[in-house]
Amino acid sequence: MASTDRVVLAYSGGVDTTACIPYLRHEMGCSYIVAMAADLGQGDELEALREKALLAGADESIVVDAKDRFVRDYGFRSVKANALYDGQYPLSSALGRPLIGDLLVETAHAYDCGAVAHGCTGKGNDQVRLDLTVALLDSSLRILAPAREWKFSRADTIAYSEKHGIAPHVTKEKPWAIDLNVLGRNVEAGLIEDLTWEPTEEVWSLTRPVEETPDTPEYVKIGFAEGVPVTLDGAPLAPRELIARLNTLGGRHGIGRIDMLENRVVGVKSRELYEAPGMLLLIQAHRELEDLVLPADVLAHKKPLETAYAKVVYDGLWHGPLRAALDAFMDSTQQYVSGEITLRLFKSRATIASRVAERAMYQHELVTYGSDCTFNQASAEGFIDIFGLPSRVWNQVNG
Repeated sequence: MASTDRVVLAYSGGVDTTACIPYLRHEMGCSYIVAMAADLGQGDELEALREKALLAGADESIVVDAKDRFVRDYGFRSVKANALYDGQYPLSSALGRPLIGDLLVETAHAYDCGAVAHGCTGKGNDQVRLDLTVALLDSSLRILAPAREWKFSRADTIAYSEKHGIAPHVTKEKPWAIDLNVLGRNVEAGLIEDLTWEPTEEVWSLTRPVEETPDTPEYVKIGFAEGVPVTLDGAPLAPRELIARLNTLGGRHGIGRIDMLENRVVGVKSRELYEAPGMLLLIQAHRELEDLVLPADVLAHKKPLETAYAKVVYDGLWHGPLRAALDAFMDSTQQYVSGEITLRLFKSRATIASRVAERAMYQHELVTYGSDCTFNQASAEGFIDIFGLPSRVWNQVNG
């Protein structure tokens, strides 16, 4: 069994995770520390981040490029489920946490570590997601969370790092906290905690204000194969390039801003701002294609399961049995979801311009009022009689 004094730390390069390195060694008795940074498309200078961890005292420092895996195995799987937490949030940040947890476990096995660590506090969602991911994948691993243990203020955390020879951090507080990856951007805390404060343009980064968007609409055709986005305007694209292009395109037209009150796993409400143009465009197009190719009863039963899927992801139970069962249902429906949806992007809105699918359930000859109609209207009277029978009997019995 691997020694629990050998630990892999999920490292972001921030004040907290940097302070975790000396804290793990001096306060928690860890003899060997591997700093693991997951590259999910956050745009950091990752070689500098790797070196920073070594300067802070890590024995090993690695960067794992997981961008393609993130989009393909997490983002696009969520699109199949049309997953929107609280009906709004496409889980762009939440989906990254089980992947980081996966990488922690994989790195722990590779470096013969018996413990993993993170810098999450005790009030947020991420601690739940990381702890549960690790516990579900390898319950033998010890989970260390220094920021849940120490009683440091922000200034105390910086002072603790400096005491252990770590170069001083910039102490100016950011006006808010930012989490960025290839699927989207999350902004929270600071001024955002004031519910009477209207976000100013400096909060947003991926999306334009509506008054600065183009004055002519732009069209984009999104192609799906068995529920998976595969083409833009007829050109095959790798998953990461496809989502990146949609983020740019949607952002240019002011699409993708979310300002919501969110129900956190730990029971508190928080205000969160998100920018996720690509994910929102994909889910909108995917839903429209499903409406075209799936029968009404399947759609009706899929909708509550989409809500359940979003909550499972948000709550950190990606590796639990319910997500696996829900994925089996989603995959069963998606074998028919192939086709192209064209969206019209204009002034912060995306509307449907056209729908095409080889297996479309929309049949013109059944719905047309023209002379080529094949619908048997003579059968309608008998259908109405049988369909209304239970209600008529109920009314007769109960007056």
